[in-house]
Formats: sequence, C-alpha cells, structure tokens
Amino acid sequence: MRVKDKVIVVTGASSGIGRATARAFAARGAAVVLAARREEALAQARRECEAVGGAALDVPTDVTDDQAVKELARRAVDRFGRIDAWVNCAAVSAFGPFSEVPLEDVRRVLEVNVMGYVHGARAALPYLRDQGRGVLVNVSSVAGVVAQPYTSAYCMTKAAIRSLGASLRQELHLEGCRGVKVCTVLPGTIDTPIFQHAANHSGREVRAMPPVYAPERVARTIVDVVRWPRREVVTGPTARNLALQSKMTPGLTERLMAVQVDRTHLSRTHPAPAASGNLYEPATGPGSVDGGWHGARKTLVRRALTAAALAGAVVYVRRRALR
Repeated sequence: MRVKDKVIVVTGASSGIGRATARAFAARGAAVVLAARREEALAQARRECEAVGGAALDVPTDVTDDQAVKELARRAVDRFGRIDAWVNCAAVSAFGPFSEVPLEDVRRVLEVNVMGYVHGARAALPYLRDQGRGVLVNVSSVAGVVAQPYTSAYCMTKAAIRSLGASLRQELHLEGCRGVKVCTVLPGTIDTPIFQHAANHSGREVRAMPPVYAPERVARTIVDVVRWPRREVVTGPTARNLALQSKMTPGLTERLMAVQVDRTHLSRTHPAPAASGNLYEPATGPGSVDGGWHGARKTLVRRALTAAALAGAVVYVRRRALR
C-alpha cells in the first residue's frame, strides 16, 4: 500500500509510540486521525502532524468505550471518506507482585489493552471489509512472548493481542477477504512515558529496562507493515534475540528475564508510593513521544547482553556435547 494520501487511524496517539506513529505517517503525506483520552496532548500531537505536512483530525476517545470507538471510525470516514489502516496502540500498565496489585487495577489494564483493541478492530474491520482492502495493526510487545515478573496483567494483555491477530487472520482467510491484512508489532523496551504513567504497587520506582529503543524505530516498523503487511514483526535486535532464545531455551530465558527485571526494571535505591498512575485519569500536560530513558545505563545494557550471550553459548556447547 502506498502511504501517501491514505487515511490512518491511530489510537494512543497522545504520547509514546502512538504519537510517533501518527507523525511518521503524516510526514509521508497520509491523513491521520488521532485518538486518546488527553485532549491537550492530542491537540498538540495534531499540530505536530500538520507541521510535517499531513492532514490531521484529533478525536478525544476512551478506547474502553465501544460506542466512542465506533464514533471515532465514523468521524474518520466523515472527514476523509474512508479508512485505509487502523493502528491499535493505546496501552497502560501496572507494576507490583501478582497478589498485591489491586484487582480493579488488573481489570483496568485488561479493559484498555485488550478490550480497547477489540473495540478498535470491531470498529475498523467493517469499513476495511466493505472496501476489500486495508490493514489493521495491533501493537503488542515482546512481553507477549517472554513474560516478566511484577507486571503480569500487562504481559497477559500483550499475549492476548497476539492471539487476537492470529484469530482475525484466520477468519479473514476463511471469508476469502484477501485484501484485508492484520499485523502484529512486538517492540522491545521503548523510550516512552508509560513507565512514569504506570500504576505502581511494587514499592520501588519503575525504570525503563535496558536496552531502550526510540519510539520512532517502532513507528517506522508500523509504517513498513502498512506498506508491506506481515503477520508479526519484532522491533529491536535484543527483542528479536530474546524471542528466538525463548524458543530454544524457554526455562533459561524465563530465569534470565526474572533477574533482569528485578535488577534493572525496578529501582533498588528509590522507593515509590503506591499509585494508580494513568489507569483511570489521563496524565496532564501536552504529552511527549519519549520518556527521557533512551541511552541511559549503558553499562547495565552491556552487562545484560554479555550475560545473555554467555548463557546462550553455554547451552549451545552443552547441546553439542550431548550429541
């Protein structure tokens, strides 16, 4: 699909990957429809898209509201005549031991990250089917492949998003709807404000777990899968290596992930009070693409990569020896 002059709807467009994605499409001449809860941040994101040459419409939307998401689709079609691609990108997170995160916070993460995508897909697919073409992109995470401790609700949702994409692809195949594609993007750790905005019941300050990649990297991947649709794409070399390692040595990968999260994702020196973050109310202010994490803690990155490489080498040598 050519991106120029296409109509792209992006949820979660007020910050992070969603905002970077909207800007990337606008810079390539697409018309973008931006959706999120934060009106001020959404308006600023729209202005950024217009500044790089794209037509833009901002529609304040809570993706947990099915009718609001249907209205988002209707307004996109009313303004631009069609929908060529829909990017589900809205997400929230909660940190803390499984038994200590309040159940209402768990439910809210599931509502936003899973039902928000369900609502987006149900709003977009009728238009794409009627046209006989189009792309639905669901942004998951490598955490949907290799789960992490202290963020079980988020990991569950990201695994569910992968399953949603696979199921939709199969239904479209059985319908003979070959022109409508469903793609899943699985980023590694990305420099977005989600870590500052997350609910936190761990008692420890949340940090972005290294290595950290720029949101624009994921935005480029999303633009690429709209142009050349693929089933699943993992973004970031470390995330790709992690996904591959999980297939070869799942038990070892889980243990390494547990240690990595405990050492680098949650601070050992900075305590944090319990808070619900942006689960129920959006953060204030104009928002931003990045969270200020990129390039930090390079020593820890090198150590983590070295440890993973050594672990993989040990497993390989042992397997060779047993042959």
